[in-house]
Amino acid sequence: MRRCFAILAGLAVTALPISAAAQEWHDFAGDKAARRYLPLDQIDASNVGTLKVAWQRPALSPELAARDSSLRATGYFKSTPLMIDGRLYAQNAIGLIEAFDPGTGATIWTQEQFAGDPLNGSGMRGIAYVKVGGAGRLLAVRDNWLYAVDMAGHILRDFGESGRVDLSRAMQPRADTYRWAGSPQICGTVVALGATLSDYPTRKEDVVGVVQAFDIVTGKPRWTFSPVPTAGDAMTKTWENDSWRYTGAANVWAPMSSDETLGLLYLPTASPTNDMYGGHRPGDNVYSDSLVALKCDSGTVSWHYQFIHHDLWDLDLNSAPMLVDIPGAGKPVRAVVQLTKWGQPFVFERATGKPIWDIAERPVPQATTPGERTSPTQPFPAKPPPYDIQSSLPENLIDFTPELRRQGLAFTRDYIVGPLYTPPPIEGENGKLGGIQTTSGGSSWAGGAFDPATGMLFVPSITRTILASIVPGDPAKTDFRYHRGRRNPILGPQGLPITKPPYGRVTAIDLKAGDIRWVVANAAGPRDHPALKGLDLPELGVFSFGMPLLTKSLLFVALSDQAAYVGRTPDGKIPTGEWFDDNLRAYDKATGKVVASLKLPAGATGGIMGYMYRGKQYIVVPTGGLKKPAAWVAVALP
Repeated sequence: MRRCFAILAGLAVTALPISAAAQEWHDFAGDKAARRYLPLDQIDASNVGTLKVAWQRPALSPELAARDSSLRATGYFKSTPLMIDGRLYAQNAIGLIEAFDPGTGATIWTQEQFAGDPLNGSGMRGIAYVKVGGAGRLLAVRDNWLYAVDMAGHILRDFGESGRVDLSRAMQPRADTYRWAGSPQICGTVVALGATLSDYPTRKEDVVGVVQAFDIVTGKPRWTFSPVPTAGDAMTKTWENDSWRYTGAANVWAPMSSDETLGLLYLPTASPTNDMYGGHRPGDNVYSDSLVALKCDSGTVSWHYQFIHHDLWDLDLNSAPMLVDIPGAGKPVRAVVQLTKWGQPFVFERATGKPIWDIAERPVPQATTPGERTSPTQPFPAKPPPYDIQSSLPENLIDFTPELRRQGLAFTRDYIVGPLYTPPPIEGENGKLGGIQTTSGGSSWAGGAFDPATGMLFVPSITRTILASIVPGDPAKTDFRYHRGRRNPILGPQGLPITKPPYGRVTAIDLKAGDIRWVVANAAGPRDHPALKGLDLPELGVFSFGMPLLTKSLLFVALSDQAAYVGRTPDGKIPTGEWFDDNLRAYDKATGKVVASLKLPAGATGGIMGYMYRGKQYIVVPTGGLKKPAAWVAVALP
């Protein structure tokens, strides 16, 4: 396999090895492999209980707020900083890159603003760092544009069109705007970007989620990849009736990963248009809901694997594929792990795409919706086992007491319940309001964390139950025969979750054996609910997507706030708000026991990171809430 290193325009282009950045954080998820691992152990089980907030930096700095009093920082603040050569760098609440002091959080600089750009804007979950000819540069998306700035915040005018690249051009002619919430991914001499698209399209002909790659030196386009295949691609045969010609989405909205030694970029793709009815797109619809490995230098497909055939459940791959070296008796196994919304891990050889453990195609429930044709089978791995509940069948329903069990079973009579891949029903058909699904939980875009020394994978996840349905399309408004109806979180009897706990959990998976080592609830949850009074219950967990960070000594998980819990019940409320506790927890990696817990000013809304600075180890959490200011919060030992 050809390596993706080159000499361009007389400049040496290199990617900094992770070993040289062991005390810093040079990539959005710690490294290009998305392992979220920090090889530091100053903070350990003996002292983690003394952690304190070291500094707090608002998502909108006082300097910027003073320039324009109308600027606002959303509570859902998702920007993860990088730590490079003794400075922190991140996009602020309005999408401008800032440099700040790692020991105090004080502003060092705010990037030069492009002439004509409004001060207000939007940013992403992370930025990218790369060295070109010995000099570092930062790449970031703000609104429609990819910008390049130097390490002093100056726009690099020889990049793209005077310092930026218009990303909306790849969306045309079906759209003229661009947005993305991911993080630019460097692989060798290119930077790759996905796209965020609407979950509520009104037409069959929709925008395709094209992946774009640009030269890291010049900003010139290098290649594009369409996850809805185009003419000449053999995968068009999986889009029957020529539906590849007009169907959209299948976009990469989540973060990516890359292996620069193999020269491969790993893409987690999403569901195609319309994500709950597919009668207009018969077939398996490859490359949607797939892990796709592209050659970094050309964008051509090296291998791919589809996890969901003909998706009807909005089961986007929502986290970066994790590139892990699994220790063994001989050479480590170079693998890639894909986590999922339905709580199922898949593990492959990352060079070839060959499954580490067998994957069987098994029969699944079939749709009865007119015009729909579901896939007769879906893939089920032999190992590892699922790390979360996958069905709304009676064995998974609430059973704290016989009376709550009775109420839970009675509650489900108005709904369709079933195993994984039960198709969403037509709302109101046979007197049913919709289907109860648990496949909108699983792990989040933050993914998991991997320990290279032990081969252990740690995955925060939630059991979130939703009410799902489709409704007939109004010909005056849409050309879909059916489209998304309800897709709302739903609670059960007396406002308790309809399923068994834990409602949020952390799972440790031994990737050497393909087995689960331990599972623990992520918080106390609804133990104080009146219906549970008098019961001696363990922690029950909360619907909080945990943000993980693994160190040599401990596993840290920061729970997300209501601002990150975007689902609402049918009455418009955000459920179980009182159960969120805004804590950063430190877990024993061997047992899952909580060693210590620190309450933060708000819940985590972005990926957490860490570093060593002037002899002190720090952990930084992007935080925010519905009624809490957005900020970066750094914790350290006293």
